[in-house]
Amino acid sequence: MARHFLKDDDVTPVEQAEILALALELKAAPYSRRPFEGPQTVAIIFDKTSTRTRVSFAVGVADLGGVPLIIDSQTSQMGGKESVADTARVLERQVASVVWRTYAHSGLEEMAANSSVPVINSLSDDYHPCQLLADLMTIQEHKGKLAGLKIAYIGDAANNMANSYLVACATAGMHISLAAPSGYQPSAEVVARASQIAAQTGGSVTVSSDPRSAIAGADVVTTDTWISMGQEAEKAKRIADFAGYTIDSNLMSLAQADAIFLHCLPAYRGYEVSAEVIDGPQSVIWDEAENRLHAQKALMVWLVDQSNKGK
Repeated sequence: MARHFLKDDDVTPVEQAEILALALELKAAPYSRRPFEGPQTVAIIFDKTSTRTRVSFAVGVADLGGVPLIIDSQTSQMGGKESVADTARVLERQVASVVWRTYAHSGLEEMAANSSVPVINSLSDDYHPCQLLADLMTIQEHKGKLAGLKIAYIGDAANNMANSYLVACATAGMHISLAAPSGYQPSAEVVARASQIAAQTGGSVTVSSDPRSAIAGADVVTTDTWISMGQEAEKAKRIADFAGYTIDSNLMSLAQADAIFLHCLPAYRGYEVSAEVIDGPQSVIWDEAENRLHAQKALMVWLVDQSNKGK
């Protein structure tokens, strides 16, 4: 039976650790695993524009011995003339896995429910779990561990990145502290799920509107754009609403002296983060961007291995 990865808690804490360990192995030995040798094809579907996701998955599939088939949904029948379920049934007979960057999370759930090959969420409106695997890998590289570390997320917390940070960091046993203005805080449902996981892993979840208390003593600091795709018309209002939430050197000074800064990119200097922080010595964003490749390769290998168990 196929294993899918649609949201961060589709893997257990032990499984998350396995994937991250494999990611570090593959970074050291990029061509040591070739599950798509043949070559087999992996469908990589884009409903949204992309740079890092497109490059990292295409290169990753090739590194693993396969052929990446890039499908822009605007040039396919999917979701228009053909249902997601029917598309899944067509794809499963011809490809080894499906990677999909889309809007509604329900589409991914429908794809997975009708697919006998692994389906991977490369971004949806609700979650961005592949980004979090790369982020956790980057933290592990720089800090040597995950459990027990404090990570502060400052800014727009009513989005897919904040949801994934909550769930993935709780799964890793981290202390996740979010600060967002009223109206931009995460859903109660996601916070409750993250808190439930944290209670089992020794982590914790804190949500407030105070960026200074959220970042105090943090080992890792992160944020995301205030103006995501489709929100351009709200730009002026959002900039006003997020006054005081820019991660600059003053705010960063409240974190640990050896704290690292993450950003999933694209970044807008002067808004969610100052240039002096994102381009400064504590920033590890280019390691983070590279690690999308290694973490996603590890995920694909792991899902193939899990899906082949019992066959």
